[in-house]
Amino acid sequence: MAISMAFSSPYTASSLQSLPQLSPLSPLFSLSKTRYLPRYTVSVSQPITTVPIRCSNKTDSDPKAGVSVYKPKSYEVLVTDAANSLVYALDDGKTRLEIDFPPLPSNISSYKGSSDEFIDANIQLVLTVVRKLREKKESRACIVFPDKPEKRRASEIFKTALDSVDGISIGSLDDVPSGPVTTFFRSIRDTLDFDFEDDNEGRWESKESPSLYIFINCSTRELAAIEKYVEKFAPSTPTLLFNLELDTLRADLGILGFPTKDLHYRFLSQFVPVFYIRIREYSKTVAVAPYILNYSGALFRQYPGVMLKQADGSYACIAESATRFTLGETKEELLRVLGLQEEEGSSLEFLRRGYKSSTWWEDDVELESSSAWRS
Repeated sequence: MAISMAFSSPYTASSLQSLPQLSPLSPLFSLSKTRYLPRYTVSVSQPITTVPIRCSNKTDSDPKAGVSVYKPKSYEVLVTDAANSLVYALDDGKTRLEIDFPPLPSNISSYKGSSDEFIDANIQLVLTVVRKLREKKESRACIVFPDKPEKRRASEIFKTALDSVDGISIGSLDDVPSGPVTTFFRSIRDTLDFDFEDDNEGRWESKESPSLYIFINCSTRELAAIEKYVEKFAPSTPTLLFNLELDTLRADLGILGFPTKDLHYRFLSQFVPVFYIRIREYSKTVAVAPYILNYSGALFRQYPGVMLKQADGSYACIAESATRFTLGETKEELLRVLGLQEEEGSSLEFLRRGYKSSTWWEDDVELESSSAWRS
């Protein structure tokens, strides 16, 4: 197993095409290139510093062997790859799983645009993953929403899509028994929701226990509720965190009003990233024209193989590691292949890096109950 990084030329602009209004039956959106400028050539000759592995040319027909270049033609292909990785992980007996990739074009993803677009896209994507999972192996998936209002909204908008998937059920984090205080606030929330009846209540309930629980569209505050839900309903059943952007949510842990950092150490650290794409964009000032260089890449993981962006919109591997790269290491590898690294030990290097280039959850190895999230 390994995690890879991809490279994008600083003189290339590639993006996902804009989405139309989403509907329960709308087709999956596609990836496309918007324009080209001179290609920046990349050659990798230096080994990486953390558990080095050469980026090999993977020509084996075995789908588990991974690829050296990744260029999905559409979200349909992307979701298929995610579903295949999920199947491999389940077949290997993994029970705590994570899938994370941009559900929308990067300019409106991560709640930068309408949160409803983000939420609806995730629901469409997870339904497609569940459908493709059933094509590969027998499964009964339960999609768990943050609360009953979100569950009700999804059941109304995606009623037809839910009906088209066999063996699916839906639930919410509100299904976990709670204390009197939490129950009181939930009753106020339900009252202010001004929607007292759910016409689809009980429509997607399975007589058999789910074989996979999938949590979607949850915030940092709800991570603790996910832990309680798993302890109550899925102590040994496979659990998937789907597009929760855990690296973003982890940053809020320990802040007043949010769960403590210990939630990561004891719970989130157990989740293996089976399909993971995190796009990173940076800029660097140089002393010659064009003075500001924009460059981008991605941290990529495909279970159990590896890969990762070039001028043609594809992802080309520039570095691999058996353990997860920190975000600081990701940036350093991109700078290395661009030839933009400062002299080691110089004051310019210190001023750019700063005193610390990693996050608390990347550093505190000894406090984790599991290192699975780093694999």
